[in-house]
Amino acid sequence: MVLMESAELIAFDLDQTLTESKSPLDGEMSSLLCSLLKIKKIAVTSGASFSQFENQFLGNLSCPPENFKNLYLLPTNGASLYEYDPSFIGAGGNWRQIYHEELAENEKKDIFDAFEKSLAEGGYRKPDKIYGALIEDRDSQVTFSGLGSEAPLSLKREWDPDFKKREKIAVILRGRLPSFAVSVGGATSIDVTKKGIDKAYGLKKLTERLNLEPERVLFVGDALFPGGNDSSVVSLGVKTVSVSDPGIGDTKGFIRNLLANKQ
Repeated sequence: MVLMESAELIAFDLDQTLTESKSPLDGEMSSLLCSLLKIKKIAVTSGASFSQFENQFLGNLSCPPENFKNLYLLPTNGASLYEYDPSFIGAGGNWRQIYHEELAENEKKDIFDAFEKSLAEGGYRKPDKIYGALIEDRDSQVTFSGLGSEAPLSLKREWDPDFKKREKIAVILRGRLPSFAVSVGGATSIDVTKKGIDKAYGLKKLTERLNLEPERVLFVGDALFPGGNDSSVVSLGVKTVSVSDPGIGDTKGFIRNLLANKQ
């Protein structure tokens, strides 16, 4: 278990890694992460906004507050970084925003326009019912969700399980948006951020802040394939573990093995 033992920071994707897509963190995963936070620093990164992190992740993580000193949050694919500071009280409670790479209004307009043109060209057919927002302004990121941002998990699982629908659209978007980063992730999403702002950017900023070398970092995610929104971290030289779901055969099993080898 050399790969795991040498890691001082373990970074996790959120959707399809720690939770099902946009679903609450379950009790078993919460318990595993709380145990891991006692011995390791943990970062969680996702295309989700910070408010989604609060609802999906933090609101279901049942750790003593003192454990949060080892937890770092990187919403919107690393466009923001949050650290826990018990002396700080802000809009996110005790979570202090360290940086935030906000999109300008004209940039957002360009991205929305590009989506409108690229969806039809990429063969996207709008379903009869859209759950929530189809294209969502997340301030530092614009996100397309194929069935809407609040679609039921049962429908999302069936819509694009091999990522092919979204990758076809993403290729067209990259041609229209050369000044932006376009990535595919989650169950139905395509994320657009500023060029160079991706999970690698966020993880690099965090490792510099923590004074950690890449070989001391381990990334766990489900979209490490080329074009996936986890794949950028490979360029940092960090170790990676590919999973397909949060279950005991994947992420939960990985954490259990890590904890067993630290006893």
